[in-house]
This record gives sequence, C-alpha cells and structure tokens, in this order.
Amino acid sequence: MSALAIPNRDARRLWLWSNGLTGAPGGKPDVMAIIRALGFVQIDTIRNVTRAHHHILWSRNQSYREGMLWPLLRQRDLFEHFTHDASLLPMEVLPLWQRQFRRLGEKVARAEWYRSGLGQAEIRAIHARIAREGPLSTHAFDSAAPGRQMWARPAHKKALDQMWYAGDLATSHRENFVKFYDLGERVFPRIEAPPDQEAIDALCKGALDRLSLATGGEVQRFWDAVSAAETRDWLARARPVPLRIEGADGRWQDGWGAPDIAARLERAGAAGGAGSRMRLLNPFDPAIRDRARLQRLFGFEYRNEMFVPPAKRRWGYYVYPLLEGVRFVGRIELKADRREGVMRVSGFWGEPGVRWGQGRVARLDAELVRFARLAGIARIEWNMSRPG
Repeated sequence: MSALAIPNRDARRLWLWSNGLTGAPGGKPDVMAIIRALGFVQIDTIRNVTRAHHHILWSRNQSYREGMLWPLLRQRDLFEHFTHDASLLPMEVLPLWQRQFRRLGEKVARAEWYRSGLGQAEIRAIHARIAREGPLSTHAFDSAAPGRQMWARPAHKKALDQMWYAGDLATSHRENFVKFYDLGERVFPRIEAPPDQEAIDALCKGALDRLSLATGGEVQRFWDAVSAAETRDWLARARPVPLRIEGADGRWQDGWGAPDIAARLERAGAAGGAGSRMRLLNPFDPAIRDRARLQRLFGFEYRNEMFVPPAKRRWGYYVYPLLEGVRFVGRIELKADRREGVMRVSGFWGEPGVRWGQGRVARLDAELVRFARLAGIARIEWNMSRPG
C-alpha cells in the first residue's frame, strides 16, 4: 500500500479534531465521554488558576466545572494509575492494565529509591493497617527517620507507592487532592485479564485510534504501558495505513494512520479549526504534551519552566499556550488569587509574525473571562502592558 500524503494544514486540523479541540466547546458536559475519547486525563497537583485535569476537561467543554470529576472516581467509573504520569482512566481499561501493574510494580521494587525504604515486615504492617482501618492517606503514617533530608521520600511513602504501582493498593478517593489508599481488591471490580498479547494489541490499537496519525514511538508512548519492541511487532502485524506527514517546516515524515483515516480527514476538514476562536491550553494538555511533535506539526516551541530557576526561564513559571484556529499565536502567564477574586496576567509573548490587532486581543480577553469563570473569578488584572 502506498503511503497517504497529508499536508501540514490537514495534519494540524486532524490532530486538533482528534484531541477534541475543534467545534464550539459548549453544551451539557459528558465528562466520561471526554475522558474515553482522550484515553485518560493527566492529573497534577499545581493549582495556578485551576489544576491541569480540570483545565484539560474544560478546554473540551467550557460548561465543565471543578466538582464534576472526582465523584467519578468514587463511583468507580474511573481508576487512578500511572501512564506517562499520574492519570485517571476509564474503568473499562482496567483489564488491559493488569500488565501495567505488573510492569511498574516490578520496576519500582528494583529501584534504588525503593530498596532503601522499609523492610518487608513493615510493608506488610502498612497493608494490614489499611485492610483493618479502611482508606488512609500518607498523612496517617509517620516513618520519618532522624536526619532524613527534607526532599527525600519518607519510607512509608515508598512502601505505599510500590504497592500502589503494583495494584495491591489503589486510590480510593481524593480529598483536597490528597490521595487515600485502599486495598486494590476493594476498589477494583472483579475482572478477567486478557492474555498479555491481546492486551498489547488492544493498547496499541487504542492508542492509534485516539491519535489518528502517529509515529511508532508516539503509539508506544501514548499509554507508556507497552515497550518499543512490542509496538513495532504490533505495527508489523496490524499494518495500519502508512502515511507521509508534512511538518510545519515543509519536511515530510513517515507515520501511521487509523484504518478510517480518510473519513477522519473529511470530518476534521468539515470541523475546521473552530474558526478564529482563541483557546488557552494547559501545559499538560494531551494536544501539546509531546513538545517534539508540537514543534514538528505546528512550528511552536514550548517547554515547562516550573522547575527552571527564574533567572534561566525564557518565559515564566506557569505559561499557557494560545491556540487560534489551527495555529499557536502566543503564550500567556497567569496566576489566580481565589481569596481576592482576581486573576492576574504577569506575562505575555506573541509569536513572531503574528499581529495582535483589536480583534485578536478581543478574542483573548473573551477567553480569559471564560477561564477565570472556571475558577470562580470575575476580575482580571494585567500587571503589564496589554498586547496591541
């Protein structure tokens, strides 16, 4: 089969459409439908304006509000575990995830940071206490050793982490983002895990289905639950549609497409890029999480600088990319103070060659108002010169 050539603009449209970022993001939110379409939603502790998981869901439907997510974990519609990072996954993925429990549990048990923790007797005691008392957070334990460095992980946390990665413990619920651990058998429904090869095939197929177009490495990294060799073997057997994908710089790259890639291109073309609407995306949004792919497809360079010393930052601590239609037009730094009821703009960087006239500035203002409303904030302050 000859490779299907996808010009850059079509590739951008298809990518944004596959990520739920085309069309008007309104209507009654179906949070589970959004998460199923994405595969999972990454969770993160930092609440600069709102936490990443809330922002990601809000970007797909701006009627979403913060209280809509965590009840789904308590209802067992979702479970929490580790993809490329801590994430919430639909419960129907759980049968495929048994291999991830095994892989990560074994990996953590071999890690130096874990081997220097508690002994097996103490680990069994922690497990027994949770079995006896019910869900407990890390705050219920105290294993701080004299002289332990403040940044070192406490021994009890190492034990909880290893049992959580292995699926022996599971996240029962979260309170103010604090994780409560319970026995996996009390959180996870009884399931029958498929043979390992079936799980690998289903995970690879599910990854490409959600990506629409991807390299082999991108398929492998989607869940981060299969190896590169397992992905290559699946591609050789599944024989998805071969692609040639044009990058923002005009160079072409080989890739793979979902079986119905032609129909998806049609639907994405009909959806367009949501016209000229401005969208403020989270740094952990799945559409931009892979920085190399972001630069290849959109010519947009971006990096997280939260843990970069201030003097070495190019932009700022928590900077949001600005998407307009099918191109990124800038980035903005925001910080909300919920007590004061204000969201402050402390940095703005337009992309080279993008003119910030009155219309574009108005679209940015409208998106800032919508985003502030998610955090229950009505006032926006610019602590710098406005663009335009």
